[in-house]
Amino acid sequence: MKRSILEPLQAIPYFTLESVKQLWGEGEASTIRVALSRWMRAGQVIQLKKGVYMTRRFFELHRADADFSLAVSAILLPQSYVSVEYILQRHAVLTEITYPISAITVKNTRVIENELGTFTYRHIKTELYQGFRIFEYLGVPFAQATLAKALFDYLYLRPLSDLIRSATYNLAEELRLSLDEFTPADREEFAGYVAISESPKMERILNNLRETVWQP
Repeated sequence: MKRSILEPLQAIPYFTLESVKQLWGEGEASTIRVALSRWMRAGQVIQLKKGVYMTRRFFELHRADADFSLAVSAILLPQSYVSVEYILQRHAVLTEITYPISAITVKNTRVIENELGTFTYRHIKTELYQGFRIFEYLGVPFAQATLAKALFDYLYLRPLSDLIRSATYNLAEELRLSLDEFTPADREEFAGYVAISESPKMERILNNLRETVWQP
């Protein structure tokens, strides 16, 4: 069943049905789909989403790479950037549990599950779709939020207790956020997103952080 076709695909992060067609040469699309189904049943190929695949060999070789899951997130939904809990955990702002990949998009909120894990994409309005940097992993471009933007996204998208209106409420303590390492530049960046959002809730959050953990 032309298993040799899989060999060149083992060196790349993902492939599509069209990629297999090109390697197959002569052959009906239905025949190629049958071959893909057999490879998946045999555990040689992993389906990331409809029409997009990864070889088991590539997964085994690279699954422990620091940026592997971030690149997969971008493959699943290119118009997105990894943010919120996942980035905050990487910076030790959140430390209690391990979080799955969570990303931001201007498209509809969705969850994609496959053999590699659960990938969550949350909607944000267009003017707030910023605050990320582009990186590359084995030819796959992926976007990752800055620390300040990850914190903004996390708080912006999170329901907030009315207790924040209280003068004694400590948001960072309540949510167990470790924010002591935020630099003045990080704080200024965060404040910039608050201004862009024009959100009274985010203004209250910013004021609370300045009064509790971000004091001069």
